[in-house]
Amino acid sequence: MPSIIDRTVFSEPSGRPVAIVQLCAALSLLGVYGFYLVVGDAIPPSFLLFIIAGTALSGIAESLPKNRRRAAIFLRLLGIFVLVSALVMMTFAPELLFGENVIERHSYSH
Repeated sequence: MPSIIDRTVFSEPSGRPVAIVQLCAALSLLGVYGFYLVVGDAIPPSFLLFIIAGTALSGIAESLPKNRRRAAIFLRLLGIFVLVSALVMMTFAPELLFGENVIERHSYSH
């Protein structure tokens, strides 16, 4: 019985509808990042870049033709790696993703 990982990560690309949703999500998040820069006049959180990259890689993988299965697998795994690396950074070095000010402001040690 194939596992869910085999069905999602190691399968053929899903096609255009899934790719459009993922690429639109990446573009929307990029718009949020741009809003922080331009209108918000603030430094956007770095974790948004990781989410944008992971979503875009997954969307590109799904937009490939059916005969490009290996490339789709590689792009999906790369997207997963980007998102997991953001989680690891969030756990062990949150100041890299959120900035020094956010960590100091929410510190509970007095």
